[in-house]
Order: sequence, then structure tokens, then C-alpha cells
Amino acid sequence: MEKTLKVALVQTSARPEIDDNLALIDDAFMRAADQGAEFILTPENSCHMVYPQVKKLHTAPHESGHPFLEHFIKRVQERGVWLLLGSLTIKGDNNKLLNRSYLLSPKGQIVARYDKIHLFDVDTPDGVAYRESQTFDGGDKAALVHSDIGCIGMSICYDVRFPHLYRDMAQRGAEILTVPAAFTVPTGRAHWEVLLRARAIENGAFVLAPAQTGTHEGGRETWGHSMIINPWGEVIASAGEDEGLLIADIDLNDVALRRGQIPSLKNGRPYKVEELRSL
Repeated sequence: MEKTLKVALVQTSARPEIDDNLALIDDAFMRAADQGAEFILTPENSCHMVYPQVKKLHTAPHESGHPFLEHFIKRVQERGVWLLLGSLTIKGDNNKLLNRSYLLSPKGQIVARYDKIHLFDVDTPDGVAYRESQTFDGGDKAALVHSDIGCIGMSICYDVRFPHLYRDMAQRGAEILTVPAAFTVPTGRAHWEVLLRARAIENGAFVLAPAQTGTHEGGRETWGHSMIINPWGEVIASAGEDEGLLIADIDLNDVALRRGQIPSLKNGRPYKVEELRSL
């Protein structure tokens, strides 16, 4: 049975103002829909990127009334497509924010919400420190969606370094793993493609990774290079550093084929770690 799906990844360079980014992403969304995309995905921090990060405490909307949600709920109904809003910044409780990904159906339903579990608290190789946990609360639930376009496992950016998250979703049937991101340039150059291909190979799944690119307010630079990767770990489409669209057809039959060739999801065995000390 044919299970092809036309997917489109939006690569953008987020500005500080929500309205500016909404206009940019809406234009890309419409162009993708005009080209026949059935599933459109946007990057992490789609709504805005500001410096310093704590400014978001004053500029982030609540989920109710968020302009991105209100706008794109109508858009998916108009165009009859699925949409992953890679992540929006949502005002949460206790003076903290949520880095939340949304999956919208063609009926305009919010089918799933996923709050980024692994927060980016890192000192990068270029000497810049990031402390996402200072302003964001991390999630504690994975999101796996059984939909009519496939079984979709949701994640965000830094999650890609935690392979057990993807393994758990793949063992429960995930065929498509989404990794919207705003990867830094040093770590992106060194690890982005390798990590994405590894998650695809380990799980025999498609990986769809829409990314932020370019220089943002305050001088933060993101890597770009959005990618579509098949279950054999092959990059079937890759963007460079410019804003734009990445579109490809994927065949979900490839998931069963590759998992049959390398059935590692079934072959895992329980074990204990024996710790030894030398004299």
C-alpha cells in the first residue's frame, strides 16, 4: 500500500517581534501548501527570539489568545494540511515559560502539545553559556501521535542528545520523529547532522528537523541546515544557511522495510551494569 507523504520544512531566522515572524512563517506556509505539502513543520522558537532571554517573560503570550495558534488554526482548516509549530514560547506558571511544540490537524484541532523535556543548560565550545532553565520549566511527558499521516513522535532541539526518548517512541510505533531546533553554530557544525542521522538509524524512522538560521537579536547565531532523513540514515534533503523551504516526498513503507532488515527495536534485552574496581 502506498504511504507517500509530501513534507515541507520551514527554515527561518526569527526576529524579536512576534508579528514579524508570523508574517514570515505564514508566507512560507502558504508557499508550501501551494506546492502540495501535506505536512508542514516550523522550527523551535518560531514566534520570536529575543536577547536577553528573560525578556520573554514580558513578551510571551499565554496559550489562550496566542497569535500564532489563532492564526494557524484557521490556516490549516483553509488549506487542509497538518502543521507542526516546532515550538512557541508560552507563558506558564510561577513566572516561568514553556517551550511548547504543537501539532495541528487539518480540522484545526490541537492534536498534541509537547513541552521540551531537556532544557539547554550548556557552556558551548565558543565560551557562551546558555541557561534555559532560568526562564523555562521543562516538560515531563513525551508526545506520540497516531495520525492518518503516520505515527509522529515529537521532540525539540536539545532532546536530540537523549536517544532513549526516541527509542521509547519508536518502540511504541513512531514512524516520523520531529526535531524542530535552534542549534548553535559551533555544536551545529560538529554534531547536528550526526545526531539526526543516528536517531534515524537507531530507530528505523524518518527524522524531520526544521531549524532556525542566521544571526538573531543580541548576536546569537543558529546553524540552519534543516534536514529530512530517511530510516536508513540517508539525508534525502538538506537546506543550507538561507531562509526558505525544504520539500520532499517520503515513503512511510520504508520504515517497515528498514526495521525488518535491522530489527534492533525488537532485539534489545534487559541487562545489569556490573561495576568493577581494579586493585
